[in-house]
Amino acid sequence: MYVDGFVVPVPRCSLKAYKKLARLAGRVWKEHGALSYVEAIADDVEVGKVTSFPRSVKLKEDEIAIFSWITYRNRRSRDSVLKKVMADPRLSRTDMKNAPFDAKRMIYGGFRPFLEL
Repeated sequence: MYVDGFVVPVPRCSLKAYKKLARLAGRVWKEHGALSYVEAIADDVEVGKVTSFPRSVKLKEDEIAIFSWITYRNRRSRDSVLKKVMADPRLSRTDMKNAPFDAKRMIYGGFRPFLEL
């Protein structure tokens, strides 16, 4: 298995638009081979003294943190799916300047699990 993880700052007033974009993105990722696509709204997330999800994206008072992950069979599958997703016109038409979140503060990365119970 392989996992892409994301933390995204979303203005509360843009949450409806973000959810619409997330539903589209989820369909696109799954159609191109992702095993799962999950978007979760911060619920029990404190601002830490040193680090935390809110600090990681410089969360503003009028924003909410979204924690997301996508799973794949393996890294090779992820690379293939990602290439297809990035070429998919349904998402490539999405202008990141007009996205319902600040993409510059989004954190993301690919992870190779070492334990799954």
